[in-house]
Amino acid sequence: MPAIRIANAELPVANIYCVARNYVAHAAEMGATIGAEPVVFLKPTSALLFPGSSIALPEWSNEIHHEAELVVAIGRDCNNVDRAAARSYIAGYALGLDLTARDVQAEAKKKGMPWTLSKGFAGAAVLTDFVPAPAIEPTDVTFDFSINGELRQHADTRQMAFDVPTLIAWLSSRFGLKAGDLIYTGTPEGVGPIRSGDVLHLLLGKLIDQTFNVA
Repeated sequence: MPAIRIANAELPVANIYCVARNYVAHAAEMGATIGAEPVVFLKPTSALLFPGSSIALPEWSNEIHHEAELVVAIGRDCNNVDRAAARSYIAGYALGLDLTARDVQAEAKKKGMPWTLSKGFAGAAVLTDFVPAPAIEPTDVTFDFSINGELRQHADTRQMAFDVPTLIAWLSSRFGLKAGDLIYTGTPEGVGPIRSGDVLHLLLGKLIDQTFNVA
């Protein structure tokens, strides 16, 4: 079972929850709207890709897109947590890339089929190192994603439709959350393709600064 490290503690990863359409501008660029509740899908833990590993593009897709996101690690089990208490269950934060085989996803949507393959392939859940929860204020933080030195996405979590405490409260009431669960909290506008040879850079102030190479 894959594990993450936060400070000196190691936490086995349980489930990976991903939030779709959590920034209004991104929903608009995808031709979608945001409803009254979060839209959530899952990735398998086999999709995780950690620092030091190169991103391998699958041969069966011609259009792998980046979606940069703030990632939350849950530190202890919780059920039916209210929003006010939600932060006490957070162990730490990272940045991540929800890689998406956009061509495969589009075809699946057109046929009314599940699009798990487009989101859950090996290496589709890229993850930086984690920082402990007290280091970040999740409802008021910005981060950047660049390709080959060119800024592609800038996120301000104040623009989330469902902020981190709200997501934890909702997920805990619908699924129940376990220690080691990860939440990819949604991407801002600016998603687009990555190519072989690209250097991807995720930056959150002075706390997270990491690069990934695309093989």
